[in-house]
Amino acid sequence: MHRTAVYPGTFDPLTLGHFDLLRRSAALFDRVIVVVAGVSHKATGMFDLKTRMLMIKESVAEAGMQNIEVDSLDCLLVDYCRSKKVGVIVRGLRVYSDFEYEFQMALTNRKLESAVETLFMMPNENYSYVTASTVREISRYGGDTSAFVPKAVQRQIEDYRRGHAARDLKAGGGVANTGAFDR
Repeated sequence: MHRTAVYPGTFDPLTLGHFDLLRRSAALFDRVIVVVAGVSHKATGMFDLKTRMLMIKESVAEAGMQNIEVDSLDCLLVDYCRSKKVGVIVRGLRVYSDFEYEFQMALTNRKLESAVETLFMMPNENYSYVTASTVREISRYGGDTSAFVPKAVQRQIEDYRRGHAARDLKAGGGVANTGAFDR
C-alpha cells in the first residue's frame, strides 16, 4: 500500500526541528508532501511563500531525500488532503502548549474529514526549544542562526540580512514581544 502524509506549516523559516520531523516522516511514509501556508498571519514573518518553498526544496535536495514534495496551501488542510487522497497529517509537538493547540486542530480536522488522521511527532530533544519565531528574532538582531536551520535556510537568512537595512532588522519583536530575549 502506498502511504502518503502531509506535513503542513508556514515554515518561516524551516528550522532543524521541522527538518528533523520531515526526515523522520520520510522514513515512515512512501511520500511526504510539505504544504506551505500561502498566507502567514504572523506580523514578524520574514519570507514570502516562494522563498519558503525554495528553502525547503533546497534543504531536501541537499539531504538527498527523494520522497519529499513541496506544495503550497491556500485552502482548508482537509480539503487539500481530500484532493490529493492523503490520509495522514504530520504535526510536531515540542511543549505542552503545542499539544493544546494541535489537539484542538486535530479534532476539528477529524470533524471536517473523518478519514484523515493526525500523527503527532516530537522533534529530537536537541531541537525541542527551536522555533521559527526564535530564529527570526535572532536573525533580526544580527545573531548567528546557523545552529538552528539547515544550510540552505541559513543562506537565505544571510541574503535577507544583506537586503534589509540594519534599522529594519533591529526592529525585532516576536518572541513574547519583548525583543532580543530581554526577559
